[in-house]
Amino acid sequence: MIRKIYELLLEREVKKKRMPNHIAIIMDGNRRYARKRGLPPQMGHFFGSRKAEKVLEWCYELGIKTLTVFAFSTENFRRSEEEKRNIFQLIRKELFRLAEDKRIHKNKVRVRIIGKKELLPNEVLDAASLVEEKTKNYDNFRLNIAIAYGARQEIAEAVRKVLEKVLNGEVKAEEINLRMIEENLYENMPVDIIIRTGKEMRLSNFLIWQSASKYAYFCDVYWPEFRRIDLLRAIRSWQKRVERWLDGSQA
Repeated sequence: MIRKIYELLLEREVKKKRMPNHIAIIMDGNRRYARKRGLPPQMGHFFGSRKAEKVLEWCYELGIKTLTVFAFSTENFRRSEEEKRNIFQLIRKELFRLAEDKRIHKNKVRVRIIGKKELLPNEVLDAASLVEEKTKNYDNFRLNIAIAYGARQEIAEAVRKVLEKVLNGEVKAEEINLRMIEENLYENMPVDIIIRTGKEMRLSNFLIWQSASKYAYFCDVYWPEFRRIDLLRAIRSWQKRVERWLDGSQA
């Protein structure tokens, strides 16, 4: 009861101020959450996927227009074949669920899969194509799911696309600028806050370009334990940083 009252007061406080447009989350701690409870690792990923759905609902309610979640990195391909198979089966299932989810269509959420898609199994690609096709005309909210994603790879691919335009005579070398690079990223919308759960304080090759000079918030819970209060606290912390930037007190 006390926690619920605190949550309501905290929400009232953050809603009085500027809200972020784009929140990105490194959903860390699924496996450790499962181990802590004596469960197999795949159950941690299952509970993590359900938490991602809840966080998307919270973003609807708070008016946060874009959410990007880090589901599977390029580095995660080093994991065991069994774990990768379990993760990809779960991702496939969840993408098909999203494609039919009434909340996605009611709230007109455009879902995009960002990353090096050619590395993914065909069954995951089929599910990704379905949910992207079914939501491609929506524009109220945006959900980006980073799968087979690495920020350095994203930047390298963007640079390669710009260089191809130079070689084709579409652009002169001296005309290359930051905007051209941004236009060729998987996701070109700047991030306001990157939240990382799981008791780690690093960004793990996630949205390096989009989050340059932005705010990182590290949360001392495993991802399946992430609460609405934790999201509100992250937003409040970002709001305080924005206020310091605006009044010139930020060094």
